[in-house]
Amino acid sequence: MTLLALGQMRRRPAAFVGLAVALFLAVATLTLFGSLFATDITAPAAARKATTGPSLMVIAGAFGEIAVLVAFFVVVNALGFALRQQHRELALLRTIAATPRQVRRLVRGQVIMTTLLVTVPGGAVGTAAAQSFLTELQRRGMAAPGVRVPGTPIPMLVALAIALAVGLAASAVAARRISRIPPAAALTASSTEQGRTGALRLLAAVGVLMGGGLLLRLAATRPAEQVDKTGQAALLGSLVLLVAVALAGPLAARVLAAALGAPVRALAPGAGWLADANLRGYARRLSSAVVPVALLVGLSGTMLIMTSTAEHAAGAAASSVTSATDVWLRQVELALLVCFTAVSTVNTLAAVTAERRREFALLRLVGATQSQLLRMLTAEAVLTTAVGVLLGAAVAGAASAAFSTAVSASPLPSLPVAGCWWIAAGATGLTVPGILATGLRAVRGPAAELVGGSRD
Repeated sequence: MTLLALGQMRRRPAAFVGLAVALFLAVATLTLFGSLFATDITAPAAARKATTGPSLMVIAGAFGEIAVLVAFFVVVNALGFALRQQHRELALLRTIAATPRQVRRLVRGQVIMTTLLVTVPGGAVGTAAAQSFLTELQRRGMAAPGVRVPGTPIPMLVALAIALAVGLAASAVAARRISRIPPAAALTASSTEQGRTGALRLLAAVGVLMGGGLLLRLAATRPAEQVDKTGQAALLGSLVLLVAVALAGPLAARVLAAALGAPVRALAPGAGWLADANLRGYARRLSSAVVPVALLVGLSGTMLIMTSTAEHAAGAAASSVTSATDVWLRQVELALLVCFTAVSTVNTLAAVTAERRREFALLRLVGATQSQLLRMLTAEAVLTTAVGVLLGAAVAGAASAAFSTAVSASPLPSLPVAGCWWIAAGATGLTVPGILATGLRAVRGPAAELVGGSRD
């Protein structure tokens, strides 16, 4: 199974790039905040007493909580997509007598090898980032000058263990469907897409949605002076809502694509009709592309609007919310979240588009030109961006309303219009060029060879 797993990774490197990057970010993030914990534990008592305000452990815990959860969200999404790209190969293995347990072992082997591959570079980056972060905290008087990040591999090893645990748990869920259905049905399912979202998945989405609603209710009922705790609860609630979006993604994406497809078909009758039909017919593929965009818009929008609302509620008074250090911490957290979600968006969109080489080749064999395919992809990219932005904006709006209710007793937050436009523009700038750049490469090459499977 080890040799087979390595062969799959060599044959389909593009399928594992997104997973490798996601795991790299997870290991780096865990190492970063683990190193800060280790720094606080190993620091002399005199150094800890020399500074006022929260300790390094408190900062790392509050600052890294959401970042680590987002990193794992990205890992699970990337792993699910990597497995879907191997669906046909795994189905073929089932037809030649591979057992469900062997298929699951193959997937676990891929996850373990990918995690081990990125652990050392991820740990090195996380340790360097921890030192840079500590230096900036020292410059701002939030850490003692003589404290240094300890040169111990324990944070990296803990990060490796946690990343492996999450990856293996996600692989068990992702490999469940292909390993349980009969071999012939697995091969048939590999060439088609289920038209309906499973009842269990929808029930899970409803349950997670209710959990997110409870978190937002908790945030909305906190005392006004507990702004930091309210913000963490609202941000965590937005992440839980985004998990619900991911679970109900195919259904939500199909509904929104149908609603937004009409104007696209009117503006571009040919390419727009084909793009709308593709997106609605392949809702799971659309969901894979939409979820990272919604994650980017939802989390960054929530952070931006909450910060603006807190500053507006505080007014000109000096408080922890409006202090320069607190604003810097929020900006760094926002930048980290944007980095994670942007990488996930680019990786997913590139992989989703690249795997459609045979589809594009078939269209070329029936007379479609490269320019027509690119126009179709442009329309698809616009629709994908619109669906992702709308879902992310809905999540950000709900979380920001809960935060505003606690801070200002009004569900209407202070909306930084320019910042929100920049978020939408950033999502568009990542999505549309990413799809078109990958699509331009995917439509090239001999169509007959691509359809026949001699090239991948």
